[in-house]
Amino acid sequence: MEMEARRRLEELLDREIEVARALAATLAAERTALTGDCPQAVAQKAAEKIQILQTIEKLEAQRRELCAADGSGPAAMVAERWRALMELMAGCRTANEVNGHIIHTRQHQIGQLLDIVRGGPAITYGPRGKTFAKALRALARA
Repeated sequence: MEMEARRRLEELLDREIEVARALAATLAAERTALTGDCPQAVAQKAAEKIQILQTIEKLEAQRRELCAADGSGPAAMVAERWRALMELMAGCRTANEVNGHIIHTRQHQIGQLLDIVRGGPAITYGPRGKTFAKALRALARA
């Protein structure tokens, strides 16, 4: 690989690592917002995450184009940066999955609360930890 192409690839990978770190920080902030009580903060962090992911996609396309033009793979050229980037992205994937689980749990909790308010059966736990529906009267009638 020629030196100029290698330098460009190293710079590109450094930028991808920087953006991946920003994504990791945004995912952590999103998790905090998801466990809080401010829907606007959740929406703001989700919008930031989308912008960062779009940047990552653009950088990835540039990196692929550069590697294709040279004909060699990134691991052979700049293994250390590549490993760092892959570790960061794996951490981001895990953090995003945790956030998705929090969202799913919150949706389920809200559904249960709405059922109670509407007069549906409440989900309770028995002495062995199993759930069962217990009929309750509605908290409010329209």
